[in-house]
Amino acid sequence: MPINYYIFLAIALFSIGIVGVLTRRNAIIIFMCIELMLNAVNLLLVAFSKKHYLVELERLKVAGLEAVTNVGTDGQLFVFFIMVVAAAEVSVGLAIIVMMYRNIHSVDVNFLNRLKH
Repeated sequence: MPINYYIFLAIALFSIGIVGVLTRRNAIIIFMCIELMLNAVNLLLVAFSKKHYLVELERLKVAGLEAVTNVGTDGQLFVFFIMVVAAAEVSVGLAIIVMMYRNIHSVDVNFLNRLKH
């Protein structure tokens, strides 16, 4: 499958996430849109990692060398670390949202201005 499909899908997902963050007022929906943007970046990292691996594999075949390589695993390793950080972000973010709901009985981010005073 051509990498252009992955790029267009990632751009669409990231754009939906940006629009959701900028237009929504519900904290949970904003949180989900941020996760959507992270997953779009993860998709691109894996796609480029796979593409880099296939290019290196083809280069090794042309050179007549053995086709055992670990090239292209860097992007997948970055995705793993991003997913770990995203899991930590989810736990902290949901805790903040729960505390916000307990204090002001709403998850509307416009009510956060009331917490300043």
